[in-house]
Amino acid sequence: MTIVEKEAARIRIAKRIAQELEEMPKPLFANLGVGIPTMVPEYIKSEEVYIQAENGILGVGPPAAPGKEDRNLIDAGRRPITERKGCSYFDSATSFGMIRGGHIDVTVIGALEVDQEGNIANWIIPNGKQLGVGGAMDLVTGAKSVIVAMTHTTGDGKSKILSRCTLPITGYGALDLLVTELAVMRFIEGKLVLEEIAPEITLDELRQLTDARFHVANDLKVMKD
Repeated sequence: MTIVEKEAARIRIAKRIAQELEEMPKPLFANLGVGIPTMVPEYIKSEEVYIQAENGILGVGPPAAPGKEDRNLIDAGRRPITERKGCSYFDSATSFGMIRGGHIDVTVIGALEVDQEGNIANWIIPNGKQLGVGGAMDLVTGAKSVIVAMTHTTGDGKSKILSRCTLPITGYGALDLLVTELAVMRFIEGKLVLEEIAPEITLDELRQLTDARFHVANDLKVMKD
């Protein structure tokens, strides 16, 4: 059952995370993972949100438009990008030093699973086709805040928010904020707390789509597009 169409879901998630970054103290230094996180810069208006790419760029702008790509200007995922005002460049050692030294305020990453204990699994499906740990373990450990951007369920409708992750863990208790197309949940004092719910579903329907146990905020809000 499709509740929110795939592209609309991706845009909703990216917009909500951009809102979160806009509301955090500035200047803000953020690192974005692959997939939905790369869409976030399209919705950031503040000039004080500086996006870092692990290959040595601080000040990444939105993806380059078709026909405007510069093959020398790419992020760590080899995607063509643009620059924001104040963009700077440095070597990879310095870039990872920023992450491991605790100088990145927030990282936004995709995930295969998260669970009610704040664990994140995002780097491998055993016996799957891809092996790509990348810098995820450094980021969930080194960044001051970790936001996960992912769809609420798998392609065949199974919950990706579990009571306990089944896949190899990237970071234990690392989750701070989870944004899906159906919910915004914050990990507070060891508990998942639902703060926002999609307008298309009820709370009972969300519980049916979510394997993890979660609490509901007293001021539960409806997500906006």
